[in-house]
Amino acid sequence: MKNIRYLSIGILFGIIMFKSQAVSWYRIFEMFRFESFHMYGIMGTALLFGSLVIITIKKLSLKSREGEEIIIAPKNKSIARYLFGGIIFGLGWALAGACLGPIYVLVGGGVFSMFIVLAFAILGTFLYGLVREKLPH
Repeated sequence: MKNIRYLSIGILFGIIMFKSQAVSWYRIFEMFRFESFHMYGIMGTALLFGSLVIITIKKLSLKSREGEEIIIAPKNKSIARYLFGGIIFGLGWALAGACLGPIYVLVGGGVFSMFIVLAFAILGTFLYGLVREKLPH
C-alpha cells in the first residue's frame, strides 16, 4: 500500500512537471541563456516551499507517519564541494536538457532520447558508487 502512495505522488509530480513545461528543453535553454523567468520562478517557488517545510519540521519537531523523529543533517561548511558538484550538475543538465526528475517524466512522455540519458545517469551513479570511497567527502 505504501508503494502505491509513492507511485501516485510520482505520477502527480510528473504531470505537474509536464504541464508546467519544466521538462521542456526550450524552457531550460531559455533559462541558461537568461531569456526567461519561467524556470527560475518554478525553482524559486520550490525552494521557498521546501525551506518553509524544513523550518516547520525543525520548529515543531514533527514526526514521520510511522512516528519516527525526522532528522535533518546539519549543513557542511565547505563551499568548494557544493560549487564543484553544482558545476558538474549544471553542465550535465545543460548537455542533456534535463536533470534527474524531468528525465523520468520525459521517459514517461515517450521522448526516446531520454532513455539514453537515463542509461548514462544510471551508469554514472554506478561508477560513483565504485569510486566513492576514494573521493573527498
